[in-house]
Amino acid sequence: MTHQELLRNIAIIAHVDHGKTTLVDKLLTQSGLFRANEHIEERAMDSNDLERERGITILAKNTAVPYGSYTINIVDTPGHADFGGEVERIIKMVDGVLLVVDAFEGCMPQTKFVLKKALEQNLTPIVVLNKIDRPNARPAEVVDEVLELFIELNATDEQLEFPVVYASALQGIASLSPTEFGNDMQPLFETIIQHIPHPSGEVEAPLQLQISMLDYSEYLGKIGIGRIHRGRVAVGDQVAIVKRDGAIEKTKVTKLFGFSGLNRHEIQSAEVGDIVAMAGIGDVLVGETINRPDHIDPLPLLTIDEPTLQMTFLVNDSPFAGREGTHVTSRKLRERLFKELETDVSLRVEETDSPDSFLVSGRGELHLSILIETMRREGYELQVSKPEVIFKTIEGQHMEPYEHLLVDVPEEYMGSVMERLGTRRGEMVNMAPTDGSNMRLEYIIPARGLIGFRTEFLTETRGYGIMHHSYHSYQAVKGDVSGRRAGVLIASETGTANSYGIMGLEDRGIMFVTPGTEVYEGMIVGEHNRENDLTVNPCKEKHVSNVRSATKDDTVRLKSARILSLEEALEYLDDDEYCEVTPKSTRLRKKFLKKSDRDKYQKQKALKS
Repeated sequence: MTHQELLRNIAIIAHVDHGKTTLVDKLLTQSGLFRANEHIEERAMDSNDLERERGITILAKNTAVPYGSYTINIVDTPGHADFGGEVERIIKMVDGVLLVVDAFEGCMPQTKFVLKKALEQNLTPIVVLNKIDRPNARPAEVVDEVLELFIELNATDEQLEFPVVYASALQGIASLSPTEFGNDMQPLFETIIQHIPHPSGEVEAPLQLQISMLDYSEYLGKIGIGRIHRGRVAVGDQVAIVKRDGAIEKTKVTKLFGFSGLNRHEIQSAEVGDIVAMAGIGDVLVGETINRPDHIDPLPLLTIDEPTLQMTFLVNDSPFAGREGTHVTSRKLRERLFKELETDVSLRVEETDSPDSFLVSGRGELHLSILIETMRREGYELQVSKPEVIFKTIEGQHMEPYEHLLVDVPEEYMGSVMERLGTRRGEMVNMAPTDGSNMRLEYIIPARGLIGFRTEFLTETRGYGIMHHSYHSYQAVKGDVSGRRAGVLIASETGTANSYGIMGLEDRGIMFVTPGTEVYEGMIVGEHNRENDLTVNPCKEKHVSNVRSATKDDTVRLKSARILSLEEALEYLDDDEYCEVTPKSTRLRKKFLKKSDRDKYQKQKALKS
């Protein structure tokens, strides 16, 4: 058999939490790659700290698994629609996909999103029903749901003949029958070998390799990872990079890496179908093609869905600026944002009239909040504005992005959730019971209506509700969408909040700060229980007198403060507010710190409207 015939390139796609990364773990461990006594971390493919903490895959990653004489290149992709840019470029590297579906939850919005991309590329699918050992698993119904989804997405007749493998990634077992549990993952390995086509392409033809992922090494500089679509490449070869703008840059391959398990190893040459990492080829970007200098023939550039949400990133100019971060200047902020563009294909960064602010556009709140969280961990200080949707004019009509929203709620909270979604211009398209007393509601809703909804939704459902959404389409702009109803409590002076000051404000609303928190004038310290903003003083000291109180001060019990996470803080923002992010703190503040400036702004706003 030729080298190509012994290769299989597949991507694993699924909705968040349906078990992709755990499945890859088990395929790795059962392939005989590791020594019996070798320690392998759980979710080995999630290499970044944020991925481990949140239990989600953010960056696509690839690994190579041996099975007998075959090599299976597996790419693990993110399930969140916010990281759709990762999914779109990855499927260009593979010939087939494993669609992993939870045997109880069935098809979810992101299942549809990632599958649509794979079917459009004419990839061969295998369906893996995971979590088959769950007590309330319903394999037969879920297979029917998957088939309906394939039909809805206009799958070809060949794609509709997909094989189904029943698995429990957690136990590391797979079977071809829904009623029998296997002993290992062999049925899945066999299905991949039999059903996924081997890579096609001519070995003797001139080189054609497209860069799909980028990495960076302190020693080697930028590393381009991609699949060889045609020909072969070796260390020392002269190559030409066809840039995104059509320019041609000649360079030499200094290092070439293949993949084995989770590691890269140096190789001297590679050919059609191989997924390789190349170093020493200069400033290469995602989507660019590498050819032979005497035969320029670039592949089409990767098309990525446009961003739908934007935020302004600003230099931190609060009274506490520069206390915690090491990168605080606009030059550092600009460098970091433009560096991110090199690896994140779905991000856009534009400069504004001010040298201190940048307009950053992404695929959703999660996409942008992950970038902010990463920057904060790297020592950056910055401020960000409220997320806003990106409007477009299509054929003379004003359009906005809409999302497909799926919510699972206990029946008793259904009424209030439907009422809230109604005020946010959501349109229900389906309602069905799931299990017990839970209902599943499907909506098409303007993306504007989802900004700030998650926190409200969790409060309304006492934390029992589950919501997922993915991009649906651009449609005509609907009327006003209701935003945050409550006003905020704003600190009137700079100082340290104390128990006495906070206790005096508890009947005014919910506090965001605890005793001992440093606050500054114009900082938001709580949510008002009315619709207007109120300036308060959480630093107020108790006047000391020689009269002893009958009730001792130390019996004071403060209500617990609501400490906002970064995502909650971003969702909470209003038009005239910023979120200040530093390596150790997240603070909400008004754009205008002085009350007189805020009053002037509100008057001007009222005159305009």
